[in-house]
Amino acid sequence: MKKLILLTLVFLTVFSCGDEVEFNSPALQGSYNNQLWRAKSFGARINETGALTIKGINNAETLELFLPSASVGLYYLGDVDSMEARFTAADGTVYSTNNSNGSPYPDYGEIRLTEILNNTFSGTFRFNAYSESGDVVNFTGGTTEGFNGDTNPPIYGGIFYRVPLLSGTIPLDPIVCEDVIILVNEAEGAYEAATSENLEFIIKADFEAACSNYIAALNNQRDFCGDINGTIQTIIDDLGSCVMSCEDATSNVTEAESQYVTANIGNFNDKCAQYLFYLQEQIEICGDEDGSIQAIIDDLDCGDEDSDGIPNVFENFNGDVDGNLDDPGDDSDGDGIFNYLDNDDDGDGILTQYEAVDLDGNPIDTDGDGDFDYLDNDDDGDGILTINENADPNGDGNPDDAVDTDGDGVPDYLQPL
Repeated sequence: MKKLILLTLVFLTVFSCGDEVEFNSPALQGSYNNQLWRAKSFGARINETGALTIKGINNAETLELFLPSASVGLYYLGDVDSMEARFTAADGTVYSTNNSNGSPYPDYGEIRLTEILNNTFSGTFRFNAYSESGDVVNFTGGTTEGFNGDTNPPIYGGIFYRVPLLSGTIPLDPIVCEDVIILVNEAEGAYEAATSENLEFIIKADFEAACSNYIAALNNQRDFCGDINGTIQTIIDDLGSCVMSCEDATSNVTEAESQYVTANIGNFNDKCAQYLFYLQEQIEICGDEDGSIQAIIDDLDCGDEDSDGIPNVFENFNGDVDGNLDDPGDDSDGDGIFNYLDNDDDGDGILTQYEAVDLDGNPIDTDGDGDFDYLDNDDDGDGILTINENADPNGDGNPDDAVDTDGDGVPDYLQPL
């Protein structure tokens, strides 16, 4: 109460001695262009989002104060829709703190909500407001002493005292600036994680989601905290439309290509598909004016024609570089079926898919002779062909029934004499 009495006394000092000011309780009044302006009717409303509007009418003139939250605090006015002072003159001209006077983020004013008591609102305000044509009205009291961070007590241009709530409900836990700053920090952290230099790949969907969420959080920060110098809007502008950059897309392709060229039999299909994906994404983001990216895509072979676990490109055994898999040297067992179409490349009765790679995806070479088992018709190097060591008694190509004479868990065809 002492604070309100003091604010009332300060307010009264902004008028000349000739003004007959009678401070009413409740009241909404101020120094309009250095003349007393007093609302004849006034009230407050809270909408479904919790935003507060205080409105006063004096004949044909209207004063409206807009706040994002029904919460005690200091609200800076500027180029933020949720925080605004608006004055409508008798001739219908609208003056708003959200109209620019030539500066992108001019210093318009502030509203202090100092007390919420029994569904009424009290506080002070001061501002300059502009019409669309640049004309100005002010509720400033003719001084800027103590305004915007000055340590001296500020002199305000207007006061509202116990303005009653006419509609809506005061939230029990209204959203305040501190709340949205926490969300901004979380969104910023997620955005930084999605764009970190330590990532193997920048995932387009993750980037777009994190960027959009960050922008939404920053816009909330502007709504609830203000943005008097435009720093928040600058961050939003720098984020742009959350479209992944060509630089990031190209970086993804470079990493995918590196993994593709070093892939082994076990992981080649995945690495090839990954390379193909990022090449297509590069076209989507960067374009492909000369067709060079599409040419790489056209030359890629990520297939496994015979589904034997050996990618087609690993079934080119004659050493040529033309990529032709139908050369005579590409039929390891000489059965007339080229390896890329043969599900038993070495003709030992064990299907290639069961002897190609181990659980880690590495090619298997049981006897260490340099020939992988799927190309070696004597897998254990004991001089007895695999097909003659009862590797597949039931003839289905799966060695799960292979004979293990000594019962040591290693089938005969994989155990040298």
